[in-house]
Amino acid sequence: MVCASWREALRPLREAMLLVRWGKRFKHGRGGVRPNLNKALESFLKGASRGSAPAMVDAGLIYWEMGWKEESIAMYKKAAELGDPAGICNLGISHLHAEPPMLKEAVNCFYQAASGGNVRAQYNLALCLHQGRGVDRNLPDAAKWYLRAAEGGNVRAMYNTHLCYSSGEGLRSSHLQARKWLKRAADCGHSRAQYEYGLKLFLTGEKFTALVYLELATRAGETAATHVKNVILQQMSPNSRNHAILSADQWKPSRSR
Repeated sequence: MVCASWREALRPLREAMLLVRWGKRFKHGRGGVRPNLNKALESFLKGASRGSAPAMVDAGLIYWEMGWKEESIAMYKKAAELGDPAGICNLGISHLHAEPPMLKEAVNCFYQAASGGNVRAQYNLALCLHQGRGVDRNLPDAAKWYLRAAEGGNVRAMYNTHLCYSSGEGLRSSHLQARKWLKRAADCGHSRAQYEYGLKLFLTGEKFTALVYLELATRAGETAATHVKNVILQQMSPNSRNHAILSADQWKPSRSR
């Protein structure tokens, strides 16, 4: 009897998990189904009605993409009330987009979600602390949250952590740590990091690897990388140039975590 009652109590949760999986399939066109936002939203809303906070967040994201901001915020609020860090973070972001922006409310959300381990909230909290938006400017705290978000896999935070170590703003200046986080950001696909890391490699004579990073940065729209890349191309043999371009063709971003 006890096992049966537990199974019955957990049934809505199991159904919600299944609905979330189907919603993601429809949203991204996975598992042999075509992308269909309306069907994705329908699945997420059914999951949300069964008490799933992730389903509420996913429904909110689709509402936001569709321009239905009020419905989106309502979903984020429901997820936040359940203590979901992603829902709290997205509610904070919606506060930033309010007219006028609700900066203090956004920062409060980011603090709560960041403390709960949400990497996106950690990055956004660091930005607010860095820029003094909705909170007093505090570079040491900003750097702390950049580093935590970087360690959690946020690519922009990786690049900003590099800047903190490089400039000594908020973190003790460290050439080795700055270079480590710059390379990690570049390997994860941050185009500015690819340009700057490629430039550093060129200046230390590592032309082949420099060319690969600069080619990637150029393809991503970093126009400043083009000039340096062309200088290197003139200094390399045709075989080396072709090999480097092939390496760029075959490059895939590292997993951020």
